[in-house]
Amino acid sequence: MSNAPHRWQMTAVGEPKTKAEFDPFPPSAGEVVVEVAGCGVCHTDLGFYYDGVRVNHELPLTLGHEISGRVVAAGAGAEQWQGKAVIIPAVIPCGECELCASGHGTICRSQQMPGNDIHGGFATHIRVPAKGLCPVDEQRLAKAGLQLADVSVVADAVTTPYQAAVQAEVKPGDLAIVVGVGGVGGYAVQIANALGATVVALDVDKAKLDNMAKYGAALTLNVRELDARELKKAIQGFVKEKGLPGTGWKIFECSGTAPGQETAYGLLTFGATLSVVGFTMDKVNLRLSNLMAFHARALGNWGCLTELYPAALDLVLDGKIALAPFIERHPLEKINEVFAEAHAHKLTRRAILVPNS
Repeated sequence: MSNAPHRWQMTAVGEPKTKAEFDPFPPSAGEVVVEVAGCGVCHTDLGFYYDGVRVNHELPLTLGHEISGRVVAAGAGAEQWQGKAVIIPAVIPCGECELCASGHGTICRSQQMPGNDIHGGFATHIRVPAKGLCPVDEQRLAKAGLQLADVSVVADAVTTPYQAAVQAEVKPGDLAIVVGVGGVGGYAVQIANALGATVVALDVDKAKLDNMAKYGAALTLNVRELDARELKKAIQGFVKEKGLPGTGWKIFECSGTAPGQETAYGLLTFGATLSVVGFTMDKVNLRLSNLMAFHARALGNWGCLTELYPAALDLVLDGKIALAPFIERHPLEKINEVFAEAHAHKLTRRAILVPNS
């Protein structure tokens, strides 16, 4: 088998991804070539591949935006990254435009998202801008019992809900409600808990809820068993029992489903913040006047600012966010099988594809 750099390419919606050799060297000025340690399989990748969600790069395209690895080549101006272990941001801003300068880098109009705007991380190597790279302290990584591949999921599954929590201003004493505790939502529970909030986890899957009770959820509720009125009443009862605020709830919609969005919106109360973290192509019918009546707010959340990555990674390396129980590694060569299993909901943990050594 050839040891040449290669990547797995999506050629058409739903068609088997194909392996193709390529040459990522040399990087241009301001760029680096990263030897991929691992790349997580995200719900967004499945949307691109199975549902035809539009990508910005023409096909064929290598998907994958949750990437960790080691810099093996650095272009002019990026030499300080040579040899370093890094996490590549899922959204790489230009760092120069007005949006970037004003702290809105995730909506930079010149942003590059691996696996969407440029070729992604389901590959042995990837060439990316050096701007925004997050260094990984390998001594702390080893002390935490993790491998470099494991922290690939920090690039989206962890940092996306982390930014949502920062935007929502989660603080000690808050009530945080997480709707959908799959990959992203499970980390949202842990993050809100780490920031001092009391967390309520909602889902339709009992096993997921039972698991989150071990990782930061003070109350778990199965929305299959409660209608909207009963659900809100159950949370209000819990709030009263625990002496928590009855207003200003921080609600995180992470399911990426229409029913989940309806559930989250139905939980609005006075001064609440609704953070939309999950994505779906489906539409929902909402009474927007509820935002006015409750003087509430709804926030979108696209990716995560690169400057927030180190703090999110710290939570992982300090043991405040558990990664190991929620991930599993698979050989990159099994990409088509892993995608099929993920799409069929046969995986209980987030898959990380690891290039064969």
